[in-house]
Amino acid sequence: MSAQTLEKISDLVRRARHAGADAADAVFVSSTALGAGVRNGVTEELERSETTDLGLRVFAGQKTAIVSTTTLDPTRFDGLIEQALAMARMLPDDKYAGLAQQGLTGTFTQNALDLTDTAEPDANALLARARAGEEAALAVEGVTNSAGSSASFSRTEVILVTSQDFAGSYARTRHSTSVCVLAGKGDGMQRDYDYHGTVHLADLEDAAALGLSAGRKAVARLNPSRPRTGKYPVVFHPRVANSFLGHLVGAISGSSIARGTSFLKDKLGQQIFAREITITDDPTRLRGLRSRPFDGEAVQGKPLALVENGVLQSWILDTRSARQLGLTSNGRAARGSSSPPAPSPTNLAFQPGSVTPAALMADIKEGLFITEMMGSSINGLTGDYSRGASGFMIRDGQIAEAAEEFTLAGNLLEIFASMTLADDLQFRFGSDAPTLRVDALSLAGAYTVRRDQTP
Repeated sequence: MSAQTLEKISDLVRRARHAGADAADAVFVSSTALGAGVRNGVTEELERSETTDLGLRVFAGQKTAIVSTTTLDPTRFDGLIEQALAMARMLPDDKYAGLAQQGLTGTFTQNALDLTDTAEPDANALLARARAGEEAALAVEGVTNSAGSSASFSRTEVILVTSQDFAGSYARTRHSTSVCVLAGKGDGMQRDYDYHGTVHLADLEDAAALGLSAGRKAVARLNPSRPRTGKYPVVFHPRVANSFLGHLVGAISGSSIARGTSFLKDKLGQQIFAREITITDDPTRLRGLRSRPFDGEAVQGKPLALVENGVLQSWILDTRSARQLGLTSNGRAARGSSSPPAPSPTNLAFQPGSVTPAALMADIKEGLFITEMMGSSINGLTGDYSRGASGFMIRDGQIAEAAEEFTLAGNLLEIFASMTLADDLQFRFGSDAPTLRVDALSLAGAYTVRRDQTP
């Protein structure tokens, strides 16, 4: 990020104060992205995009407004400021509005989190990676078609300046590969995929390995059964187990707690998981997909135990929700150029358990191993949970035939309390879980068992 761009954003904030704003901040985000995709060996996508967004937030007393633009032309700044102040004066008071407490900001070390990679692949390199993934998947016996393979690179730069003399910037790179294929024919076709994204290219999983994984997963799903209705122990693959972190975050977001719309609103300091379970949120993880030196309000976030030994320890707070609750922001504000800050996690993860995935399901006579979920019906007030799912039957402790077209249901308080975690945690998504077991979930389905296919 150039010093000249930083100075322009700082000048915008200074001019907003001089024009009558009691306080102001501005966020500037620029992004360059390059993507390539193939399907059955034919280039299907090759695109490059460059975007810039500038957002100005002003405060007039207890009123606030945000305006945004895609230009960084200083000759347009006065008009932008005038528009923002005029909007703010027309809006109702918000007694919780305002910049973050100044003592929560401070200094930071540029790229101390190792968030930028010097490797920048060109279109040919991305196409080669996409083709390698697809070719490996199509080589798997039983795979009959490609649903597409893609590779991408992006670099995003962020500047945040406040009228409290904070001026910070950071950049982040991202490399990713995705492969999706079909197995079988006609009405019996099945689809599956694999995906990996990293900050540094050196950490990215080999495209051929991802393709091989996607192909094998698709073939394993052929000839599925529909389990009979009942209650089962259910084991969740890591790529779907992390969805429970999302449900937890929605329930402990400061805005939900302040509104009183969460089933966990009275649970702070209480045990809601088994004592073996700890959940952390860490914006300082080296090369983390969601790491950042400061949040959307210039607050420096620190590693936070949301759940420790099963006990709910903290809400996820931005400045506004913290003030509503009589608390202090813990640096979890996220924002866009045209939207106000809102509570949001960073690198969220369960701490791994102490048993292998195989041991986790060894005593299950009949159960489910879930690899994909779709739809969602979560009641934030009660915690009632219902989601469509597919995966495999577990029989006598072993993964057996594929299963699909069923719905899992329960209550998140009961689900959280009965969770057991395996030891296979990997940081792949920014919100990460190991293999996870829940006893027991209700399943609605129909029974047509086939036992001739195992993954």
